[in-house]
Amino acid sequence: MGHGPRYRVPWRRRREGKTNYYKRLKLIRSGKPRLVVRRTNRYIIVQVVEARVEGDRVIAAAHSRELVKRYGWLGGTGNTSAAYLTGLLAAARARRAGVEEAVLDIGLATPVPGSRVFAALKGALDAGLRVPHSPEILPPAERIRGEHVSSWAARLASEEPERYERLFSDYLRRGLRPEDLPSHFDEVLSKIREEYPEALAEVAGPVGGEE
Repeated sequence: MGHGPRYRVPWRRRREGKTNYYKRLKLIRSGKPRLVVRRTNRYIIVQVVEARVEGDRVIAAAHSRELVKRYGWLGGTGNTSAAYLTGLLAAARARRAGVEEAVLDIGLATPVPGSRVFAALKGALDAGLRVPHSPEILPPAERIRGEHVSSWAARLASEEPERYERLFSDYLRRGLRPEDLPSHFDEVLSKIREEYPEALAEVAGPVGGEE
């Protein structure tokens, strides 16, 4: 541990590895709301946050648990598809509240192209929220819809049925065959679009237009 007369103990959240205050300061100085994306082992949380002197104010938020309770989502709540839908939902609510642009805040997550945090960003972009980004970091539409899961599950079901039952037991218990994940994704997306028509009217196709 550091020591000496000029040593300063880092703030608690920095010591706990929760906040990088140098990056946070840069985001706040932009003067724009932050699209905050956080993930846990099971869930995706997306918020649109405005920095104020008295503390951050959450303008709009969405949690991947809502996909299950409100829209009948039967897939995983922490995967790429759920991240996209959660980002779409949070941004639709933000636009309804009058927010049109934001800057991305992924916290301490590693910025891996095509990862879940960027799937959430893709959802926000497809909801019409303007967020500075590089198009190459976004996951492709096929991955967002779960087509890679669907094709692998179909092959596994015919070649190794026991392994199929074991690996996809959660999906099957909830009443969803993993082969049907893309079509189920489209159904849930349609429900969200019906609830927020003014924000999502321009979303073209199953997961929006390409960047």
